[in-house]
Formats: sequence, C-alpha cells, structure tokens
Amino acid sequence: MLYTVIKKNLYKDSVNLMLLTNQLSTRSDLNQISVMMGTPANKDIFNDAGLYTEDLEAASPNDLCIVMDVDNKNVKVEILAEIDDYLKNQVSQSKKNIIPQARTWDTAMKKLPNANLAVISISGEYVSEETEKALDQGLNVFIFSDNVDIEDEVRLKQKARERGLIVMGPDCGTGIFGDIPIAFANVVEQGNIGVVGASGTGIQEITSIISRNGAGLTHAIGTGGRDLSSEVGAITTIESLSLLARDPNTEVLVYVSKPPAPEVRHSVVERFTGLGKPVVAVFMGEKPGKDHDNVQYTGTLEQAAFKAVELAKQTSSDENLNDMTPEIHKVRRQPNQRHLRGYYCGGTLALETAMLLRETYGLEDDGNHSNGVMFYHGGSEIIDLGDDAYTKNRPHPMIDPTLRLEKMREAARDPDTAIVLLDNVIGYGGHDDMGGVFAQAIKEEKRKAENQGRAVVFIASVTGTNADPQGYEEQVEKLVEAGAIVKRSNAAASHLAIKIMQTIETNLTQDKEKTAITTDRTPADELISEKPRIINIGLQNFAVTVHEQNGDVIQFNWSPVAGGNRRLATLLGNLK
Repeated sequence: MLYTVIKKNLYKDSVNLMLLTNQLSTRSDLNQISVMMGTPANKDIFNDAGLYTEDLEAASPNDLCIVMDVDNKNVKVEILAEIDDYLKNQVSQSKKNIIPQARTWDTAMKKLPNANLAVISISGEYVSEETEKALDQGLNVFIFSDNVDIEDEVRLKQKARERGLIVMGPDCGTGIFGDIPIAFANVVEQGNIGVVGASGTGIQEITSIISRNGAGLTHAIGTGGRDLSSEVGAITTIESLSLLARDPNTEVLVYVSKPPAPEVRHSVVERFTGLGKPVVAVFMGEKPGKDHDNVQYTGTLEQAAFKAVELAKQTSSDENLNDMTPEIHKVRRQPNQRHLRGYYCGGTLALETAMLLRETYGLEDDGNHSNGVMFYHGGSEIIDLGDDAYTKNRPHPMIDPTLRLEKMREAARDPDTAIVLLDNVIGYGGHDDMGGVFAQAIKEEKRKAENQGRAVVFIASVTGTNADPQGYEEQVEKLVEAGAIVKRSNAAASHLAIKIMQTIETNLTQDKEKTAITTDRTPADELISEKPRIINIGLQNFAVTVHEQNGDVIQFNWSPVAGGNRRLATLLGNLK
C-alpha cells in the first residue's frame, strides 16, 4: 500500500535525499520508497516510479515528500522514525560546522564582501535565477547543477562575458583555483601548468597524473559539456583560455574535451594559436591531429599529462604507455570466456577506453552513446554509469557505488566474462572509500569464479593523489590486495585489458592567423591571481571542502522564494 507524508517547508539538497532513499531501500520489509522535494520534475519521477499519489498535488518545491510502498503500518512508522533521525543528524552536523551561514544574498555578501565566486548545486529549474543574481553581484559562477535550458546557458554566459566574468557549467563537475578544489576535484601539487576542459573526470585524470609525476598546476577550469556545442559556441572555453594566457604563473596550457562542433572547433584552435604559450590538446574520441604552431595534440589523457610535464619541466618524458606487468596473466578460463566488461563512473575515462578498443580492432564509432554505452561489440561493453540515464533520482556513481557494484557482480558471474575493467575517481566530493568497497566485492567474485573452475581478471586505475582524503596509494593497495591489477592510468589499464583480450582470441573485428590576446584585466582574473572567495549555494559538502583547504567560504542555505510559488515570487520580485 502507498503512504504519503509531506513535510512542509523543509528544504534538503537532492544528493542527501538520494542517499537516504538508497539507505532505506535496503530494508527487506519495504517494497519501494522515494524521498524528494516536491518540484514538478520530481513529481514526474514519482509518477514514473509508480509512487504518485493525489497528496503530492499540494506539495510545493519547498516541501519534502515521502512516498513509500509497504504492507505493514508498523513498518511505515519505523521508516518515518528512521527518516527523522537522518534529518536530525544532518541538522546536528550542520550546527557543528563552523562555516559561516547565510539565508539571503544580502547576508552572504555582507559576511563575505570580497566574494568572487558562487558555486551553485541546487535544483536545475532554479539555477538560472540564482546565477543572474550572482552575476549582478559581480561574481564568477561555477554551476554544478544540470537540467538547465541551453538558451539560459547561452544568455548567462554572454552576460558574464560582457561583465568580464565567466560562468562554468551547467553540469560542471571539476575546478581547481590555486590550492582550492571545487566540487569533484583532487588535491594536486602547485606548479606552472593550467588546464581548461569540458570534461570533469578528464581534468581529474590529467591533473592527478601531472601531480604524481613531479609537476604541478596553477588552475584547472571546467566549462561544462555543452560549451563546445554550436549553440553555446565555446564562450567559456575561449574566455578561460584567455584568462590563463594572461596569468604570469601559467606557462603551459592543457585542453581536454570531446570533439567540438565543427564550426566551434575552428574558433577553439584559433584561440590556441594566439595564446603565446605552448598548448597540449586532446579531443577525446578522435585521432590526434597534426601538431602546428604552438599546439601539440595527443590521443589519450595520460599522453596529454606526460607531454605537459615534459614542457613544464623542459625535460624529455620517460613515458611508456604499455608498461605491462612482467607477465600477462595466464587465466584459467573456459573456452567461452571472451568478453571484456567495463563499468565507469568517469564519462571521459569510459570514452577513452572505448576509443582505444575501436582503434585496436578497426571499428568505427557511430556516435550513438545512448544510455551511456560507449562501446558494444560481440558481448564486450564499456558503459558510463554517470550518464543521465542512470543518475535520475540516483546519486552519481562517484558518490554511490551501488549500481556499479551490481553491474560488476553481474558481469563477474557471467560465464562469458574474461575481464572486468573499472575506474576509481577519488578526491573531494567522491565516496570516502570506493577502493575498499570494490576490494571486498572483487575478493568475493574471484573466489566464486575459482570455485566454478574459471577466473575473472579485474583491472583498475585510480584517478587521484596521495593528498586526497582517500589517499591514492591506500586505494591502490586495497584493490591490489583484493586481487585486482591496478595500472597508473586509465589508458594503461585499457592497453593491458586489450593485450590480454588479444591473447585469449576474442571475436572482436578486427597557415592560420593568430588572434591577439588582450592584456586588459577583468573581474575573472581575480580567480587566478588571488584565492577564490566563495559563496556556496546548495551542497554543503562543497563548502566543507573549501573550508578544509583554508579557503574563504559562506554557506548560503538557499530555498525557493515564496515556497516555490512562481507567481508569488514574481510579484515579490516586482515589489523590490
């Protein structure tokens, strides 16, 4: 039976509510449950899940909605008590936090009058309005949220450009300004390399490899994946490249993204050649172009990182992408074990592996990556589980390993599977111990396979550094002890997987005008010449990260104006 409980005017961020829903869903006495805010989009999700009730009609976007399917009223009471305890604990943790708090823009700006960056991670339908307010306050904006109309993205980025500011995102997962990581980011060494990218995990992989190999970063600026579309026209990409070109501390630039729209690509490459600094560029999913002017192209993230280190240190790289283990593992396998299955939390890492597989076996990319399927052929597959198809009402797999564990276990138990390939992206914003979670599962699945007279090879890479909260070496050690082969990069892990697949006979088929860079300083230059001073709107964990790195931050405890009533909010706005 369906039960609905609505807690009025109790705004909570979506990620914590998703984690709560997942926690409750493990109960054997519960058929189904969902805990979300009462936004129109969330009501559609309730409906799609078969949990919609008439009681939800009256819920506003500022109301917390609980719908559960249970057979016993006593279980309902227990679950509501568990939810109350969870929410009280959230409040208690918030009160313990010494980060300054604010509930309005006026208060936030008074508490941090020299703020220069707003980090926004609220429901997508409210992002445009709050971004407008941030820009009007003279702040650069980092938008972690997704589900923002592309028309709004274009308008906001154009407005920012007119004011000498930048808007990073929407759906921007990673940023590093000096020693301050933003959202999903790693603690890296400081140095003379600057990174711009439309790929969160691509930036993380490159910056981590750079940091682990004796060089360091000035800044890493994410742009959001749609920035390279024909509609947006690379506004943030071009402004960010120009920003780092003006930075005296940045001597080498790295750029990473999926291939841009053709007309946008020309503008981006033209900007490369006018930067006056060496540029290493990697367009994931396509073969590297021919080097020209000050631009060098690479095919993988690791190659880009090593090339940047070489330029930054002005030394030759001892890079060896195919650093295989001394012996390709002799697998006690059944004749039908011929498939490779890869389940990723990093979309760009999944794309990189898929690209290397297609290159090896002479396959073309049809460009259809629906449901996160980056590669599928003859039973082998590479899937990005961070794709929107899997994160609807579910936390990103960098935060919650549940779906990836299910997929990994399912693949390991399939008698046709020879290799399971995994990434592990650590750092701020991610799970506290993803390596430990997967290590336990790998041990169990290896033992089950051995009892059936076969073996499954687990190959992994870890994206991160020893300075990250989870610790790079610690994560590697846990996976190795569990029996996984851990390589130094996703590219190296992919090369090893391909080499092993080849040994077990798979069925896989086999002159430009430079654009001058203005030297005029803009408000965005403060982001790279000084520490960012942040107003964090949404996920408090992002503010905690900044605070732990000794950054200035105000937590803006945002909730929808007028309880989410659009008409009333408009009237109130007109009265100002």
